[in-house]
Amino acid sequence: MRWFLLIIGAAAALFVNIHSSATAAQPLLPAASAYLSTTYYMKSCPILETIIHQKVNAWVKGDYTLAPAIIRLHFHDCAVRGCDASILLNRPNSERTAEASKTLRGFGLIDDIKAEVENKCPKTVSCADILTAAARDATVLAGGPFWEVPFGRKDGKISVAKEANNVPQGYENVTSLLNFFDKMGLTFVDLVVLSGSHTVGRSTCAAVKERLYNFRGTGKADPSMNAAYVSSLKKQCGLDSNYVNFDATTPRSFDAAYYANLGKKMGLLSTDQLLYSDVRTAGVVGLMGSQAGFFKDQFLVSMVKLGNVNVLTGRNQGEVRLNCNRVNA
Repeated sequence: MRWFLLIIGAAAALFVNIHSSATAAQPLLPAASAYLSTTYYMKSCPILETIIHQKVNAWVKGDYTLAPAIIRLHFHDCAVRGCDASILLNRPNSERTAEASKTLRGFGLIDDIKAEVENKCPKTVSCADILTAAARDATVLAGGPFWEVPFGRKDGKISVAKEANNVPQGYENVTSLLNFFDKMGLTFVDLVVLSGSHTVGRSTCAAVKERLYNFRGTGKADPSMNAAYVSSLKKQCGLDSNYVNFDATTPRSFDAAYYANLGKKMGLLSTDQLLYSDVRTAGVVGLMGSQAGFFKDQFLVSMVKLGNVNVLTGRNQGEVRLNCNRVNA
């Protein structure tokens, strides 16, 4: 009984700790991100968010898979040198050309938004701010929560392919994931919660081929996977270029099923499944899986934190690109 009470007490402490951050009106903004403001474009481009919303809505209406794709594109941007739109630079040896970026999508949508914004508010709005707000609107269209996006990011001028290849690609262990998030100023809670974006979205079969056919050179499937799930994935993965849903049960609903699936050994990537089995993250997985509303509340908090990672602000940092694909002349 004493052992049981200790576990209940630890779980309660975890809940209180996470709940206190999730219910805060706005997370405290560290360092440069403290200069961001939800009213930054109130006078210089008051129709900015209307433009972004209309464009994202139109594109996602035509292809609903773009919603999770934009969320992913935003993460890949912030994960390398911070949220500075460096992933959008289209030139040799840039992040966009990296192996880890090969399946990124949504660049056309961002270009479309930028063109309209430049038409209405020239030389004013950064590509970094556009991508961040587009990720928020994509989340809402996917069924996720809404949050106010603080603006004022500048666009970076540096983009290096080898740095983009350090972004987690689905086969890392939890220690590596925790270290990667820690370098961004994010916690183990953010790791689990942001991984919950896999409640929507897809992956190429190439990313899971080893788990299905030759896990760690054994010639067999990953034993941590549900056998029926393995069989289903093999039927869908006739080609490496085929896509499979991250969430096999409710792939078009922004809900907590992703976490429930982990309990059934139905995590698509090994990085998904390891969150359930590792003691450092398992408690948060269980908490999010049992309370869908709480997951959404925490997701918006973690997304705000992600959007504030190592942002460039001020006159001497970055620039406002006129074209998101290239730095200004």
